[in-house]
Amino acid sequence: MRLKALCLAAAIAMTAPAVHAADLIAFWNTPQHGGNSFNGSPPDLAYFKALRATGATWVRLTFTKWKGEGRDFLIGDADHYAGIPASDLATLRRVLDAADAAGLKVVIAPLSLPGDRWNQQNGNKQDERLWNDRVYWQQSAAFWRDLATALKDHPAVAGYNLLNEPTPEKGMGLDEHATPEVRQAWYAKYKGTTHDLPGFYQAVIAAIREVDPSTPVMVDGGWYANAWSFSYWPGPLGDSKVLYAFHMYEPYEATSGPNIKRKPQLRYPGVTSWLGGEQVTWDRATVARYLDGPFQWAAAHGVPENRMVAGEFGCVRMWSDCGTYLNDVLDTLNSHHSHWAFYSFREDVWDAMDYELAPDVTSGQFYYATEQGRAADLKRTPHPLLDIIEAHMK
Repeated sequence: MRLKALCLAAAIAMTAPAVHAADLIAFWNTPQHGGNSFNGSPPDLAYFKALRATGATWVRLTFTKWKGEGRDFLIGDADHYAGIPASDLATLRRVLDAADAAGLKVVIAPLSLPGDRWNQQNGNKQDERLWNDRVYWQQSAAFWRDLATALKDHPAVAGYNLLNEPTPEKGMGLDEHATPEVRQAWYAKYKGTTHDLPGFYQAVIAAIREVDPSTPVMVDGGWYANAWSFSYWPGPLGDSKVLYAFHMYEPYEATSGPNIKRKPQLRYPGVTSWLGGEQVTWDRATVARYLDGPFQWAAAHGVPENRMVAGEFGCVRMWSDCGTYLNDVLDTLNSHHSHWAFYSFREDVWDAMDYELAPDVTSGQFYYATEQGRAADLKRTPHPLLDIIEAHMK
């Protein structure tokens, strides 16, 4: 399989139209706003045109949920990577062609890598092999080298997001909401081990740069891309084309699905949670304090604001305070001139963060229409939550 796959990749690379790859990082010099595409099926041109119509300039695209030639799309088998399946690569290229035709740039973001299969495709169990066996570092580097070889000249590609929400700290004695000082002490203990996230990224980036010196690389911080996770990194990764990404769903107790069933719901502003060893009340100021974290790290290490990305943020659309929360998050991100991508756009397997749906569309209606192949008939206006997002794109 590996020889066949690599031959296809080489042929595609030779016939692909030439683009000014060296200029790709310039795309990120000014704020770029977009959405996440985490669909169960490959999206088409109409999908990307609809996203572009919101004002989006880029899409963070995962392929992990798609059905492929092997167990794990594009990887083949996360238990043992042996090359990119040719038909999977062809599918991905067709999707990238559609995004390009719609005028969108794409950042490719796998949910799985060798030794780290996505929980929902792994019996809802955490796959921690990547963080315990360096052989999976090598396989992940080989996968990204092969993918970069195949896609480095595709006109839609504006970045490689190496792994969505990595968790090398999980189960290793570090609280997800620890203070920067605690995080730094933890990293001093685990630097150089298989739990060293910056070390892992450096290994993968080195493999990519063997074949692709130009395409920007996006790296999520640890603990599910927690916004404070960069605080233990001793500095940037030493590659001038790296973007540093974090996600924003805090306070998770309020923004996530279980809150919808609470009577009464946790409210924003006003919900409390533990952050950095203290109990805080979440409001506009707390959101700003929390999201300042990655930018403070960047400033301390000479990383420009335009290399910081809020790769995901959102709240369940049925939450009564979702609009207020989205507005405060977006105001804060725009105050930093940050790149961002909301989660998510027209996800075809989950409706809870589809802000385009009209408020009176229920989850039951969504799933019934989807099962009947009539998702296109779902009521999508008015969409007050999407209006808030679109207003911040301008």
